[in-house]
Amino acid sequence: MMAKLLGLPVVASQQGVSVDKLIIYMHFLMGALFVGWLAYFIYALVRFRRSRNPRANYYGVKSHASSYIEVAVALVEAFLLFGLAVPLWAKAVDKFPKASDSTVVQVVAQQFAWNFRYPGPDGIFGKQDMKYVTADNVFGVDPSDPHGKDDIQTINEMHVPLVKNPDGQYRPVIVYISSKDVIHSFKVLAMRVTQDAIPGMRIPIWFRPTREGVFQINCAQLCGNGHFGMSQGRLVVESEADYQKWLASKSAAPSASSFE
Repeated sequence: MMAKLLGLPVVASQQGVSVDKLIIYMHFLMGALFVGWLAYFIYALVRFRRSRNPRANYYGVKSHASSYIEVAVALVEAFLLFGLAVPLWAKAVDKFPKASDSTVVQVVAQQFAWNFRYPGPDGIFGKQDMKYVTADNVFGVDPSDPHGKDDIQTINEMHVPLVKNPDGQYRPVIVYISSKDVIHSFKVLAMRVTQDAIPGMRIPIWFRPTREGVFQINCAQLCGNGHFGMSQGRLVVESEADYQKWLASKSAAPSASSFE
């Protein structure tokens, strides 16, 4: 209810619910502070107006109420930080899912598109090396590695299945993010994930989708004159059957490995 009231975008991941809670609680705190300080400001204008206090009082305020309020605000902020924000971050970092239980996708950003790569029918990514990176080989796949021959590459279209693992939870998605040229930022609002794409680095993130749909992928870093084009990226969360059909259609088609 509060998420709709605040105008938050649709949430489609498990950790997104916790992120929204943190945002909502922060708004509660900021709202309380705004109302409280505005009320005090009006009170001070009326209480200490010149007509009521023609002479200045050099002794100042003797009450400690303001100190108590400051301590209360600090305690609430400490709760938000150590009770919500830090545990949420720790869960994302320390409880990283196993690749064998996840859908693994590699992402290389470039001006001005998103390149996605999946392992082929053999389930193994081909070896990569920076020395192989070219305009036609943005992932730097080793051409001599047979495991890379069946890998699937797409542009601006990322697909993941919505399926439950044996533990009863939806299968997580692990995304390895890098960049071919400048710094970009992989952002999917519906999943509540954002990660900079930095040249020369491969940074992993993960999320657990909880609903089917088509969600926009944005670039959260100004990356050049065509920055707006990065918003053409789409994340498609679909059933396992539809996902397998999509993989089969891409396996039978030539790979799209560059964007010019």
